[in-house]
Amino acid sequence: MDFDTLRRTMIDTQIRTWDVLDPRVLATVAEVRRELFVPTPYRHLAFADYALPLPHGEVMWTPKMEARVLQELDLREQDRVLEIGTGSGYMTALLARMAAMVHSVEDRNELSQSAEGHLRVQGVHNVHLHGGDGAAGWAAHAPYDAICITGSLPTLPAAFKEQLAVGGRLIAILGTGHAMRVRRITRSQPDVFESVELFETEIPPLRHQAPASRFVF
Repeated sequence: MDFDTLRRTMIDTQIRTWDVLDPRVLATVAEVRRELFVPTPYRHLAFADYALPLPHGEVMWTPKMEARVLQELDLREQDRVLEIGTGSGYMTALLARMAAMVHSVEDRNELSQSAEGHLRVQGVHNVHLHGGDGAAGWAAHAPYDAICITGSLPTLPAAFKEQLAVGGRLIAILGTGHAMRVRRITRSQPDVFESVELFETEIPPLRHQAPASRFVF
């Protein structure tokens, strides 16, 4: 298959038309070979507008959602990023291309090991993969300039906002069932958090979810 042509078509027909116009994001999506992160049986669908299945009931986001979230995180070259849910490693690779360091947490060894191989093939070296439960964040390397939570949560645990640096941006998928919304939270001051709802979606829940916090965004 001509993956390069399919990639360009995906960018033009799916990503640009979803208001993803940041040239840095478009260049990153063009550079990272998504087909190498997709499970082999679905490789022919690597650039389709579908959430592709991963082992254990997980999914890869649609290409347009990956690009839109990347744009909303507004990453800078010096940023330290936390990703909860490594999955295939593709979103990890996108984050790593635009930031200084990515700490990615995955609680399934099979997915983490597979992602590590994919990242190595792509020459991505500024990622630390951590095995464990990230449902309440990952305090070890906090604070982070950006946090991307790839599984859905009914509400956002307070620990995530505590681990966000001032000026940092967080993307979370909040809600249950068909009532999920992607939300961007910015820590504009030490005790001030600004929240914007971006779009609706439906994504498998994050495993080992922490008990609901009294802090609800």
